[in-house]
Amino acid sequence: MKRSLSGFTVALLALSSLTALVPPAASAQVTGVAPMARDKAPPAAPAPQITEVWARPTVPGQDMGGAFLLITGGRTADRLLGARSPLAMEVELHSMRMEGDVMRMRAVESIDIPAGKTVALAPGGFHLMLMGLNAPLKAGTPLPLVLRFEKAGEVAVQAEVTMRAPVPSPAPGGKR
Repeated sequence: MKRSLSGFTVALLALSSLTALVPPAASAQVTGVAPMARDKAPPAAPAPQITEVWARPTVPGQDMGGAFLLITGGRTADRLLGARSPLAMEVELHSMRMEGDVMRMRAVESIDIPAGKTVALAPGGFHLMLMGLNAPLKAGTPLPLVLRFEKAGEVAVQAEVTMRAPVPSPAPGGKR
């Protein structure tokens, strides 16, 4: 007696023989399996080095202040895009320059940080403008800040509230 295979059995055998011929990488794409480890996104750029972080003390009733720091770029250029602090309603990137006897201060969108170069956020130039302070900044107290970079992401720093003499700022090199 001759046995015949049902149509379902024939289809099942044909399907199993086809999947054996599909290479593993194509099989992963077809079945929705997660990509292999070699397809991972590259790691974020290393954070620029942040030093000399400080802010001037303020007096009671003063709801604005300034914070200053040095940023040294890493192996690749980056851009400072913003900042925030739990002690201020808003933190803006600002530039300041003297035009004759008139001080001109304005917000800037970003500050370029060239690879391997140091950019000063200092009195008389670029700085962080703290607006809507919750309380006066008192000498000797810490001021937490979070800086946001285009490539390096967020970097937390702590400013020392202290009185320092103004230091001449290098020529602005950031984007206006």
